[in-house]
Amino acid sequence: MWIDAIGSLAAILTTVSFVPQAWRTWRTKDVAAISLGMYVIFTIGVALWLVYGWLLRAWPIVAANAVTLVLAGAILVMRLRYGSRCRAL
Repeated sequence: MWIDAIGSLAAILTTVSFVPQAWRTWRTKDVAAISLGMYVIFTIGVALWLVYGWLLRAWPIVAANAVTLVLAGAILVMRLRYGSRCRAL
């Protein structure tokens, strides 16, 4: 039981860590410091963790990576959408 608690706490903390970045990026539309390559690779990795968790029926992994995928995906979309502004400046 305590192993699940550790996994759940780790999942919550790592997922919540993305909220400030996603909120700031959405609010300011400033994506100049966001690496497109890193976020593409990271988003694919999170999607694979989600599938892995689903296959194992490890719900803390599934829940955390589902939320992280939405946040990372949103940042990636904003990077793609607003990235041309960075090059124009």
